[in-house]
Amino acid sequence: MDAMTATQLRRSDQAAGSGFLPAEAPLAMVPKPLNDRAPPRRDVTSGPRIAFRRGLVFLGTAALTLAGCTKMYEVVEVGGVTVLESLVLVLFSILLAWIAFAFVSALAGFGAMFARRRDTIAIDVDGPLPALASRTAMLLPTYNEDPHAVMVRLRAMIESVAETGQAERFDWFLLSDTTDPDIWIGEEAAFLALRQVCSGARVFYRHRADNTARKAGNIAEWVQRFGAAYDHMLILDADSLMSGATVVRLAHAMEHAPQAALIQTLPVIVNGTSLFARLQQFAGRLYGPLIAAGNAWWYGSEGNYWGHNAIIRVEAFAQDAALPELRGRKPFGGHILSHDFIEAALMRRAGWGIYMTVDLDGSYEEVPPSLIDHAARDRRWCQGNLQHLAVLPARGLHWVSRLHLLIGIGAYVTAPLWFAFLVLGILISLQANFVRPEYFPKGFALFPTWPAQDPVLAAQVFAATLGLLMIPKLLACVATLFRRHRRRGFGGGLRLCAAVLAETVLAALIAPSMMIFQSIAVIEILLGRDAGWQVQRRSDGGVSRREIYRKFALPTLCGLAMAASAYAVSLPLLAWMSPVIAGLVLSIPIGLITGGRSTGAGLFTTPEDRSPPPVLVRARQLADEPEPRRAPALVALQRNAELRRQHVDALPAMPRRKPGDINVELATAKARIADATSFDEATGFLSRRETLAVLNDRATLERLVTLPAAKA
Repeated sequence: MDAMTATQLRRSDQAAGSGFLPAEAPLAMVPKPLNDRAPPRRDVTSGPRIAFRRGLVFLGTAALTLAGCTKMYEVVEVGGVTVLESLVLVLFSILLAWIAFAFVSALAGFGAMFARRRDTIAIDVDGPLPALASRTAMLLPTYNEDPHAVMVRLRAMIESVAETGQAERFDWFLLSDTTDPDIWIGEEAAFLALRQVCSGARVFYRHRADNTARKAGNIAEWVQRFGAAYDHMLILDADSLMSGATVVRLAHAMEHAPQAALIQTLPVIVNGTSLFARLQQFAGRLYGPLIAAGNAWWYGSEGNYWGHNAIIRVEAFAQDAALPELRGRKPFGGHILSHDFIEAALMRRAGWGIYMTVDLDGSYEEVPPSLIDHAARDRRWCQGNLQHLAVLPARGLHWVSRLHLLIGIGAYVTAPLWFAFLVLGILISLQANFVRPEYFPKGFALFPTWPAQDPVLAAQVFAATLGLLMIPKLLACVATLFRRHRRRGFGGGLRLCAAVLAETVLAALIAPSMMIFQSIAVIEILLGRDAGWQVQRRSDGGVSRREIYRKFALPTLCGLAMAASAYAVSLPLLAWMSPVIAGLVLSIPIGLITGGRSTGAGLFTTPEDRSPPPVLVRARQLADEPEPRRAPALVALQRNAELRRQHVDALPAMPRRKPGDINVELATAKARIADATSFDEATGFLSRRETLAVLNDRATLERLVTLPAAKA
């Protein structure tokens, strides 16, 4: 096998029905130290035009920040700047710079949306589909997901690619890290059914018992086993959906851009059913293109990677994207969780180009159905992004790659900063209201010091800050109103404006709770608490009232405390802080309302609702078909001899164990099976971990399924 070259592997025509996996094509991945000083393999540069654009973005950010901080200083400096006021000024400067940067980038996106071509890499988005000469592997990593839902999306994509007439250029891999035994065997059964209906496609399945390094390890293990047979790999998520035309155009773009290591698409959110998911879907569809266009306008060849719906050159990934293990204990040490940013940074360090396309449609994804599910996923992302603090000092990284890491870190660190800013503001107001002012400070003074802050100037600063937050939404709305096909996709101008207003109000009410959740996450991570690897809930209606009451109790208490403190100062201060206080005090009813089935589907309509693309229509048709009943893992294998044969054939060879190294779960399972008189008796006493041990051991599994059934 080692002597077989990649060319020979590409010419091998192994039938898709001959087993779960194709012939292996090893490709080495060797992690390099973060401080590696090796010269880059390539020398991709973005050019003076991109440098000029970046200068405009940062100059505009600096100008807005300086102007805002100057006005804020004038507000607090009356009567001298106290310690608390100094802290407020520092926090305001950081947060204003964060807001100003997003505002300027969105402003650039508004201008770029009217340009003829916005991408910094040439992609044919309108012409006839090009013919491909390369081979691409479509990789779908999965972890304890619903097998039926995964196969539905996978089948829709396989059929869409087949309709392009170039299915022979793509192989499909379902890469399972599933740890639930029933879901594991359900995946295998669903995969065999998929392979029957998609008999012309090369579809493969691999289950990994050792989940080392999670998704990043899953992809790396595939590269090391099969990567040499493919030019590119297109990474999907369990909720990803992509049209065949988009997949073909991405592969063609990679063929004609040898300097590119990665091209990231802009996934559009679809299939939202809860009110929270509909809000996310509407906001992402309306504001997302503006933000993405602005980013792509100045990213150039130093783009970023979001972990899915992106095509990657296998050679570049294998040579330069192997992840090191961070020193120290979890949550900062160990395997890198948010691997995508780091992989893009490492490939860019080696001289490859990382690009983003916003002109190419046909890339879709889904979102969590409730605020609680969103916060749970956000907790994992928070830990992964804070890990990047250890990567920032790495040598050789492009400064834009470091900026991507800082932006990811700032997305979570700003939450506790906002909370601290609000708390300090209340403390200053309480101090001014209840602490006797010193009109004659120590030392000689002819006249008293009268603390008299200018309320008009303070209101102007507040209004300007609010404008920086709101104007990007208005720009996205205006850009849509001026384009007839986009305006009609959102249901017309009046409905669009009403939806923007409703989304703005609901988003403002949701934001304070997310501030609390993210602040708690940052504190937990700093205290050393690991997030683990939790299964993501995707269907709506799965959040109980008790869970909502428990999760939103702290935001509610924070809101009540803020309300009492503000009221103790004055009613105007309470009114001033009412948007934040209302979101916190009403967090429980907001969680209940937004987590249920959407009542605003008509208002928050998107182009994909009114004119769904064919691949989305096909996926929905397949999802509406009756779902096959799924039996427990061991029962399914006993009843289905073909499924059992395929399962056993796909098991890897058992590793040699050291003397004294005993698999306790397997030993316990063997003892239970030996003592049982029937199959039902044996399986009735096996725990989940013992069932997994049996599923990974050929001999024990065969012994179990030969036991007679229990007598009626």
